[in-house]
Amino acid sequence: MARWHWPGLRKKTKEKKRKEQKGLTISDITVMIPAMNPTQIARKIEHLKQQLAELGPIHPGSLSEQYNVCGKPDCRCKDPKDPQKHGPYYHLSFTWRGKSRTLFVRAERLAKMREKLANYKRFRELTDEWVDLVVELEQQERERNR
Repeated sequence: MARWHWPGLRKKTKEKKRKEQKGLTISDITVMIPAMNPTQIARKIEHLKQQLAELGPIHPGSLSEQYNVCGKPDCRCKDPKDPQKHGPYYHLSFTWRGKSRTLFVRAERLAKMREKLANYKRFRELTDEWVDLVVELEQQERERNR
């Protein structure tokens, strides 16, 4: 499916939305890390650990919404003038330990699952930032010991 982008009509990217919400993106922070001293890095790591501890339930994956057509000839989904598909049905897709899975999510559990997915995304952002900080701290230690 081809996507057309017209100047001025583009949707905001996830990174731009996050930047507007929090002020800094991961790439902004990565650029700032070398300017930090070891004490500042250690404080930032402790702050990240605190944020990780407060996350709550997490789950990897993404949700999709699906509408289906059944095989019954007289069903509303087969109406030639106004077909009405069955649904929505919600699917959670994820890969864990090399195995892909897709599960149905009931409508009454949808809000909770969206919260878990958002927490997992935040978990990944925080751990990526933590690794960036640890790598920079190690690099600074190597430079000091030369």
